[in-house]
Amino acid sequence: MSDLEGYRRASPRARLGIGGAIVLVLVALAATVGIGIWRGQTAPVEHIAETPAVTTDPSGAVVEESYVHVSGAVRHPGLYVVRPGARVIDAVSAAGGLADDADESAVNLARPVTDGEQLVVPAEGEAPAPSAPGGGSAPGLVSINTADAAALEDLPGIGPALAGRIIDWRDTEGPFGTVDDLLAVSGIGPKVLESLRDLVTV
Repeated sequence: MSDLEGYRRASPRARLGIGGAIVLVLVALAATVGIGIWRGQTAPVEHIAETPAVTTDPSGAVVEESYVHVSGAVRHPGLYVVRPGARVIDAVSAAGGLADDADESAVNLARPVTDGEQLVVPAEGEAPAPSAPGGGSAPGLVSINTADAAALEDLPGIGPALAGRIIDWRDTEGPFGTVDDLLAVSGIGPKVLESLRDLVTV
């Protein structure tokens, strides 16, 4: 005799007991599911804060990192965060490096960058955009790293001979790191440097 036939032949009271047990099992299962859903909805949500753009120097003091907008002939132009004391080469590397058509000689890769600066890397054949503190361009300034002899000769105290020496020096030693490096060029002394300081950039 099968279980179904036994259930059919059972007394009404027995059948009621079996039905009640099934109902209790279903109620208990529904309660368990409901409690699980309620716990999931009331569980606290963990918020992960963004890491602040800061670091510490050897003394333990907190130092803010710099935001630099890198544009022009780089592989991935955009806004990048660089470590304190970073230089142009670090910002260019963060942007994926120089593009194939970049004019590397027009950029002083050793220059320190400043927070909020816009760094423009010109392509070959483009006029360089001198950088100024705070990220703007400095119109009217002559770049001692890229200017030709004619542009240098327009500066006060710079004739054909000195212009040639400036070009020879940067070709031999590499780009000027600061305007003060002009003192390394034979024939340029403190007086000439002071007359040029507000007219030139690196």
